[in-house]
Amino acid sequence: MSEHNGSPDLIKALSDTLTRTIESGDIAQLKQFQKEADRGIAELQERPRKKNRGMGRIFKRGSTWWIGYSHRGKEYRESSGSNKETEATKLLKKRMGEMGHGRFVGPTEEKVTFDEMAEDLRRDYKVNARKAVDAIEFPLSHLEESFEGASALDITTDKVNEHISRRQGEKASNGTINREMAALKRMFSLAIQAGKLSRKPHIPTLEEHNARQGFLEHASFVGLRDNLPVHLQGPVTFLYYSGWRVSEMRALEWRDVDLNGKVIRLRPEISKNKDGRVLPLSGEILATVKAAAEERRPEIPYVFHHERRPIGDFGKAWATACKTAGLAGIIVHDMRRTAVRNLVRAGVPERVAMAITGHKTRAVFDRYNIVSEADLMMASERLQSHIDRQPKQAVVVSIQSREKKAS
Repeated sequence: MSEHNGSPDLIKALSDTLTRTIESGDIAQLKQFQKEADRGIAELQERPRKKNRGMGRIFKRGSTWWIGYSHRGKEYRESSGSNKETEATKLLKKRMGEMGHGRFVGPTEEKVTFDEMAEDLRRDYKVNARKAVDAIEFPLSHLEESFEGASALDITTDKVNEHISRRQGEKASNGTINREMAALKRMFSLAIQAGKLSRKPHIPTLEEHNARQGFLEHASFVGLRDNLPVHLQGPVTFLYYSGWRVSEMRALEWRDVDLNGKVIRLRPEISKNKDGRVLPLSGEILATVKAAAEERRPEIPYVFHHERRPIGDFGKAWATACKTAGLAGIIVHDMRRTAVRNLVRAGVPERVAMAITGHKTRAVFDRYNIVSEADLMMASERLQSHIDRQPKQAVVVSIQSREKKAS
């Protein structure tokens, strides 16, 4: 054993003990020496090979080289996974460099993978009973094509941009890609919350130009509704006046309705954003609910139903009614957008309108409050009316007249 590998005093002590044991020929002493030698070797391996204050150290455990260092008062010991001292030295330099540049990662973060974060996202959707549990699989499937098996630390902004370029090459819309970016952001946020990661890369959001401009004027709505099957006219009227989501209308039960109090209380569990809300009943919407009450059956809990079942998909009936009414490109969700615009036009305060329709952010609310050509024409006419009320001839006062009046 060379002096370079450990303490000279310890090596000399072991050598003297070995000499005395051999001279005595005592087997018991030989076994005792073996134990002492093993302890001495272990001590030597645990001692730092190189040690400079603040620079970490490297040492051996068995045949594997390890490194030790401190960061923010916490001591880290990390295996290099190699029996070569040079590999441990490289790893230690890497960690020192990370700490020096404020980008310390550590051994735990390096083990986090995309696959693990994807499973955490699925679990988050299930635990929180999100309605889009199945829908999250679509963006995840495309993210997996780019990042499956990758370390979380390898998912850099450059790699994310490469994914975006690939998806654009596949003709995916910016809106679709943004749903994938939102899923990726959520994955990193969950990892940070769990203490698995300390930071996340910048994940861009693309500009979307696919905001729908569709809405219904009242006369167009009446014409469309009259061309729908009778069992759909009530549900569609309810959607038009309430601004509720189709899924909320379908799940509405009589236990949510207080006809005497003229109010509906939406349960949080059937709301997309998990917030309950109140819908006052009056006018046409009250008449619609009362008409449904007249058809109510004790064994059917739903307010709107057909042949004892909740209202299902009525896309074909809707398309046929739109065609008959001469309304091209109108979708069912346009009635939600129309309700928002009608509330604003009626002078309802925005916060109250948002409480009725169930919008949580103004960004979404503003997206639905679309200006129609009729609105623009009205603005133009008001401008013209204002100009028409102005004097037709200019009143000119000469400078001399002003000077005379001043004197």
